[in-house]
Amino acid sequence: MAFDLVQYFAEQIKIQKPQLLNQLDPEDRKSNLLEINALTLAKLVSLWKKDDNRLYQEISQPDDLYVQEIARHLTTSKHNQSPLNKPDLEQAISEVLNLQIHELKQLDQTGNFGKEGLKELILGQIEHLSGQADDWVWTTSDLTELHGSKPIHQEEISLDETMKEFNQMVNTQNAAHDDVHATVEVAPQKNPTWAKVAEPLVALVVLWVLFDALMKYVFH
Repeated sequence: MAFDLVQYFAEQIKIQKPQLLNQLDPEDRKSNLLEINALTLAKLVSLWKKDDNRLYQEISQPDDLYVQEIARHLTTSKHNQSPLNKPDLEQAISEVLNLQIHELKQLDQTGNFGKEGLKELILGQIEHLSGQADDWVWTTSDLTELHGSKPIHQEEISLDETMKEFNQMVNTQNAAHDDVHATVEVAPQKNPTWAKVAEPLVALVVLWVLFDALMKYVFH
Protein backbone atom coordinates (compact mmCIF):
# COMPACT_ATOMS: atom_id res chain seq x y z
CA MET A 1 0.00 0.00 0.00
CA ALA A 2 1.26 3.46 -0.93
CA PHE A 3 2.22 6.03 1.70
CA ASP A 4 -0.89 7.97 2.81
CA LEU A 5 -0.52 11.45 1.32
CA VAL A 6 -4.07 12.41 2.33
CA GLN A 7 -3.17 12.47 6.02
CA TYR A 8 0.38 13.67 5.38
CA PHE A 9 -0.78 16.70 3.41
CA ALA A 10 -3.49 17.44 5.99
CA GLU A 11 -0.80 17.63 8.68
CA GLN A 12 1.42 19.79 6.49
CA ILE A 13 -1.44 22.21 5.89
CA LYS A 14 -1.85 22.58 9.67
CA ILE A 15 1.86 23.27 10.07
CA GLN A 16 2.61 25.39 7.00
CA LYS A 17 -0.73 27.18 6.49
CA PRO A 18 -1.98 28.22 9.94
CA GLN A 19 -3.57 31.41 8.57
CA LEU A 20 -5.44 29.76 5.70
CA LEU A 21 -9.23 30.24 6.09
CA ASN A 22 -8.71 31.42 9.65
CA GLN A 23 -11.75 33.69 9.26
CA LEU A 24 -13.89 30.58 9.76
CA ASP A 25 -14.71 28.98 13.09
CA PRO A 26 -12.39 26.04 13.93
CA GLU A 27 -14.77 23.25 12.92
CA ASP A 28 -15.75 24.84 9.61
CA ARG A 29 -12.12 25.63 8.85
CA LYS A 30 -11.10 22.04 9.52
CA SER A 31 -13.86 20.50 7.37
CA ASN A 32 -13.25 22.90 4.46
CA LEU A 33 -9.49 22.34 4.48
CA LEU A 34 -9.95 18.56 4.53
CA GLU A 35 -12.36 18.87 1.61
CA ILE A 36 -9.94 21.06 -0.38
CA ASN A 37 -7.07 18.73 0.44
CA ALA A 38 -9.05 15.79 -0.99
CA LEU A 39 -10.17 17.85 -4.00
CA THR A 40 -6.68 18.97 -5.04
CA LEU A 41 -5.01 15.62 -4.42
CA ALA A 42 -7.74 13.86 -6.40
CA LYS A 43 -7.11 16.33 -9.22
CA LEU A 44 -3.40 15.48 -9.18
CA VAL A 45 -4.30 11.80 -9.46
CA SER A 46 -6.58 12.42 -12.45
CA LEU A 47 -3.98 14.67 -14.10
CA TRP A 48 -1.35 11.96 -13.70
CA LYS A 49 -3.68 9.41 -15.32
CA LYS A 50 -4.36 11.85 -18.16
CA ASP A 51 -0.78 12.99 -18.85
CA ASP A 52 1.87 11.64 -16.50
CA ASN A 53 4.76 13.27 -18.40
CA ARG A 54 3.26 16.75 -18.06
CA LEU A 55 2.50 16.41 -14.37
CA TYR A 56 5.91 14.92 -13.58
CA GLN A 57 7.51 17.91 -15.29
CA GLU A 58 5.33 20.32 -13.27
CA ILE A 59 6.31 18.54 -10.05
CA SER A 60 10.00 18.63 -10.96
CA GLN A 61 9.80 22.31 -11.96
CA PRO A 62 6.78 23.90 -10.23
CA ASP A 63 5.05 26.67 -12.16
CA ASP A 64 2.71 29.10 -10.38
CA LEU A 65 0.72 29.70 -13.56
CA TYR A 66 0.02 25.97 -13.85
CA VAL A 67 -1.24 25.91 -10.27
CA GLN A 68 -3.42 28.98 -10.82
CA GLU A 69 -4.93 27.42 -13.95
CA ILE A 70 -5.93 24.27 -12.09
CA ALA A 71 -7.27 26.27 -9.13
CA ARG A 72 -9.41 28.41 -11.41
CA HIS A 73 -10.75 25.34 -13.20
CA LEU A 74 -11.71 23.62 -9.93
CA THR A 75 -13.27 26.79 -8.48
CA THR A 76 -15.44 27.57 -11.50
CA SER A 77 -16.53 23.99 -12.18
CA LYS A 78 -20.31 23.63 -12.31
CA HIS A 79 -19.95 20.56 -10.10
CA ASN A 80 -18.25 22.45 -7.26
CA GLN A 81 -20.51 22.61 -4.20
CA SER A 82 -18.12 24.20 -1.72
CA PRO A 83 -19.83 26.59 0.72
CA LEU A 84 -16.91 29.02 0.43
CA ASN A 85 -17.16 32.13 -1.72
CA LYS A 86 -15.25 31.94 -5.00
CA PRO A 87 -12.29 34.22 -4.12
CA ASP A 88 -11.61 32.46 -0.81
CA LEU A 89 -12.03 29.04 -2.40
CA GLU A 90 -9.69 29.77 -5.31
CA GLN A 91 -7.06 31.19 -2.98
CA ALA A 92 -7.27 28.20 -0.66
CA ILE A 93 -7.11 25.72 -3.56
CA SER A 94 -4.04 27.50 -4.98
CA GLU A 95 -2.19 27.42 -1.68
CA VAL A 96 -3.03 23.79 -0.90
CA LEU A 97 -2.22 22.62 -4.42
CA ASN A 98 1.06 24.53 -4.40
CA LEU A 99 1.96 22.92 -1.07
CA GLN A 100 1.16 19.45 -2.39
CA ILE A 101 3.27 19.87 -5.55
CA HIS A 102 6.27 21.19 -3.60
CA GLU A 103 5.94 18.35 -1.07
CA LEU A 104 5.85 15.82 -3.92
CA LYS A 105 8.98 17.40 -5.40
CA GLN A 106 10.74 17.14 -2.06
CA LEU A 107 9.65 13.52 -1.61
CA ASP A 108 10.87 12.75 -5.12
CA GLN A 109 14.27 14.28 -4.45
CA THR A 110 14.67 12.82 -0.95
CA GLY A 111 13.48 9.33 -1.80
CA ASN A 112 14.83 9.18 -5.36
CA PHE A 113 11.42 8.04 -6.57
CA GLY A 114 11.77 8.97 -10.21
CA LYS A 115 8.77 8.93 -12.49
CA GLU A 116 7.83 5.30 -11.82
CA GLY A 117 8.13 5.76 -8.08
CA LEU A 118 5.90 8.84 -8.14
CA LYS A 119 3.42 6.99 -10.32
CA GLU A 120 3.03 4.29 -7.69
CA LEU A 121 2.80 6.89 -4.93
CA ILE A 122 0.26 9.16 -6.64
CA LEU A 123 -2.00 6.48 -8.08
CA GLY A 124 -1.87 4.68 -4.75
CA GLN A 125 -3.75 7.62 -3.21
CA ILE A 126 -7.02 6.46 -4.77
CA GLU A 127 -7.35 3.93 -1.98
CA HIS A 128 -6.61 6.56 0.68
CA LEU A 129 -8.98 9.11 -0.86
CA SER A 130 -11.84 6.63 -0.94
CA GLY A 131 -14.59 7.66 1.45
CA GLN A 132 -12.95 10.98 2.37
CA ALA A 133 -15.39 13.34 0.62
CA ASP A 134 -18.78 13.71 -1.03
CA ASP A 135 -19.31 12.75 -4.66
CA TRP A 136 -19.15 16.34 -5.96
CA VAL A 137 -15.45 16.40 -5.01
CA TRP A 138 -14.76 13.40 -7.25
CA THR A 139 -16.84 14.81 -10.09
CA THR A 140 -15.08 18.19 -9.90
CA SER A 141 -11.65 16.57 -9.82
CA ASP A 142 -12.49 14.06 -12.60
CA LEU A 143 -11.87 11.10 -10.29
CA THR A 144 -15.36 9.70 -10.71
CA GLU A 145 -14.33 6.14 -9.90
CA LEU A 146 -14.67 7.14 -6.24
CA HIS A 147 -18.37 7.95 -6.56
CA GLY A 148 -20.34 6.37 -3.75
CA SER A 149 -17.27 5.63 -1.63
CA LYS A 150 -18.28 7.83 1.29
CA PRO A 151 -20.11 5.78 3.92
CA ILE A 152 -23.69 6.78 4.71
CA HIS A 153 -23.87 8.09 8.24
CA GLN A 154 -26.15 6.05 10.45
CA GLU A 155 -27.20 7.04 13.94
CA GLU A 156 -25.34 4.94 16.47
CA ILE A 157 -27.45 2.89 18.85
CA SER A 158 -25.87 2.52 22.28
CA LEU A 159 -25.38 -0.88 23.89
CA ASP A 160 -27.42 0.25 26.90
CA GLU A 161 -30.36 1.20 24.69
CA THR A 162 -30.13 -2.11 22.84
CA MET A 163 -30.06 -4.11 26.09
CA LYS A 164 -32.98 -2.08 27.45
CA GLU A 165 -35.09 -2.95 24.41
CA PHE A 166 -34.00 -6.59 24.65
CA ASN A 167 -34.97 -6.78 28.35
CA GLN A 168 -38.35 -5.20 27.64
CA MET A 169 -38.99 -7.79 24.96
CA VAL A 170 -38.02 -10.67 27.28
CA ASN A 171 -40.09 -9.32 30.20
CA THR A 172 -43.14 -8.90 27.98
CA GLN A 173 -42.75 -12.44 26.71
CA ASN A 174 -42.34 -13.83 30.24
CA ALA A 175 -45.38 -11.89 31.49
CA ALA A 176 -47.53 -13.32 28.71
CA HIS A 177 -46.26 -16.83 29.49
CA ASP A 178 -47.02 -16.41 33.23
CA ASP A 179 -50.58 -15.22 32.47
CA VAL A 180 -51.23 -18.29 30.36
CA HIS A 181 -49.72 -20.58 33.02
CA ALA A 182 -51.78 -19.00 35.80
CA THR A 183 -54.95 -19.35 33.78
CA VAL A 184 -54.28 -23.02 33.30
CA GLU A 185 -53.64 -23.61 37.01
CA VAL A 186 -56.49 -21.53 38.41
CA ALA A 187 -59.22 -22.64 36.02
CA PRO A 188 -61.50 -25.08 37.98
CA GLN A 189 -62.16 -28.52 36.59
CA LYS A 190 -65.82 -28.92 35.83
CA ASN A 191 -67.48 -32.33 36.08
CA PRO A 192 -69.75 -33.18 33.16
CA THR A 193 -73.52 -33.18 33.71
CA TRP A 194 -73.86 -36.92 33.21
CA ALA A 195 -71.51 -37.53 36.14
CA LYS A 196 -73.85 -35.69 38.51
CA VAL A 197 -76.85 -37.77 37.31
CA ALA A 198 -74.95 -41.04 37.70
CA GLU A 199 -73.70 -40.38 41.24
CA PRO A 200 -76.80 -41.83 43.08
CA LEU A 201 -76.88 -44.88 40.85
CA VAL A 202 -73.24 -45.60 41.55
CA ALA A 203 -73.87 -45.30 45.28
CA LEU A 204 -76.79 -47.78 45.11
CA VAL A 205 -74.71 -50.27 43.19
CA VAL A 206 -71.93 -50.06 45.77
CA LEU A 207 -74.38 -50.53 48.63
CA TRP A 208 -76.04 -53.54 46.91
CA VAL A 209 -72.64 -55.23 46.41
CA LEU A 210 -71.72 -54.69 50.06
CA PHE A 211 -75.15 -55.96 51.27
CA ASP A 212 -74.97 -59.07 49.11
CA ALA A 213 -71.47 -59.84 50.37
CA LEU A 214 -72.62 -59.45 53.98
CA MET A 215 -75.63 -61.78 53.56
CA LYS A 216 -73.48 -64.48 52.04
CA TYR A 217 -71.07 -64.20 54.92
CA VAL A 218 -73.79 -64.38 57.60
CA PHE A 219 -75.77 -67.33 56.18
CA HIS A 220 -72.78 -69.30 54.84
